[in-house]
Amino acid sequence: MTLASAELPAEVEGFLTWLVVERGRSAPTIEAYQRDLRRYLNFLGDRSISGVTTDDVVEYVASLGSSGLAPATVARAAVVARSLHRYRVAEGLGESDPTAQVERPRVPTGLPKALSEAKVNALLDSIVGDAAVDRRDRVILEVLYGCGIRISELVGLGLGDVDVDGRLLRVFGKGSKERIVPLGRPATHALEDWFDPGGRPAVAPERWRSRSDSDAVVLNQRGGRLTRQGAWLVLRNRARLVGLGAEMHPHVLRHSCATHMLDHGADLRAVQELLGHASISTTQTYTKVATERLWESYDAAHPRALRGAVR
Repeated sequence: MTLASAELPAEVEGFLTWLVVERGRSAPTIEAYQRDLRRYLNFLGDRSISGVTTDDVVEYVASLGSSGLAPATVARAAVVARSLHRYRVAEGLGESDPTAQVERPRVPTGLPKALSEAKVNALLDSIVGDAAVDRRDRVILEVLYGCGIRISELVGLGLGDVDVDGRLLRVFGKGSKERIVPLGRPATHALEDWFDPGGRPAVAPERWRSRSDSDAVVLNQRGGRLTRQGAWLVLRNRARLVGLGAEMHPHVLRHSCATHMLDHGADLRAVQELLGHASISTTQTYTKVATERLWESYDAAHPRALRGAVR
């Protein structure tokens, strides 16, 4: 029997509670921890957490790598297991940390994939209808690209987080950190249309199921708060209609926003603040993207570019 639906051990539940209370981890982060912890406990089987050895952890990490999981997923799962054992030692639940000598799996550094400006415009301009669902989908795409926010941040927006007149959004990012981001004119107009009678009010139910639903900016067609999965489905389906399905991933418009801003000379610190990156080193990844795009344009257009030569 697996732990896919069974209750977690009390000390693991205690660890999750500690993450919320002491570390301020968000609900999506806790959900991710729960998935990784269930995977870890399923691997351990009948072995108790207190009896885990370094060899067990090494074997666990190796099994993740051989199962076809992405390197980033393997690295995250290893970090979760390490955090659990460190918590046990700190709380006096264990005498030693079996993960202390286990090297964290390395994640290959990859450049974020961004769409060209022409492709983004084709995607945004493809929504031409005036039905409530079209207005909503236009908000999703325009705000994701215009503000560079995450899908989870978009679906988490409440009505009080939107200042249409001031063209500002209040966004709660990772760790519930609050930031204010500007709304471009297309995103502002999309929100105005969505709040008009033919938009959000047209799908709002006579009786709300919860306070969270009644406060949600973006609703599903049944009048409930749109989920991350629902917003991603909208993005993917709209991309397929214009032939961009193969290039679509959940953060593609966020990556495109950052890349295009840097292409047009935006200050790195301003992009960091817009995206809500804790470290500017994360934002600096986009400068590599901009440089790659510069080389592509140079190689393609300049007569002295020595096309194909090793730089």
